[in-house]
Amino acid sequence: MTLPRFFILIARLEAFTWAGLLVGMFLEHVLAVTDLGVWLFGRLHGGAFIVYFVTAIVAGIRLRWPWWATTLAVLAAIPPLVTWPLEVWFRRRGLV
Repeated sequence: MTLPRFFILIARLEAFTWAGLLVGMFLEHVLAVTDLGVWLFGRLHGGAFIVYFVTAIVAGIRLRWPWWATTLAVLAAIPPLVTWPLEVWFRRRGLV
């Protein structure tokens, strides 16, 4: 798998696990139904976040992104669900 395709895959995975974690938090804290979603997606998202963070830095270096693109890629993992739209925007700009 090429690095651009791996970046796209991990960006989507990171966004998916964020969404799962948000649903899990809603089920636990708002509906008080179960904490299983937070337990499962908390672990999955933690792993996806770390892999995405490292992949964004490696992609920025190897694909010779400008400094602002690498910075945006790393920061996109912090707010919920931002990695997917960033990945789409990067594809349109020809960065991946």
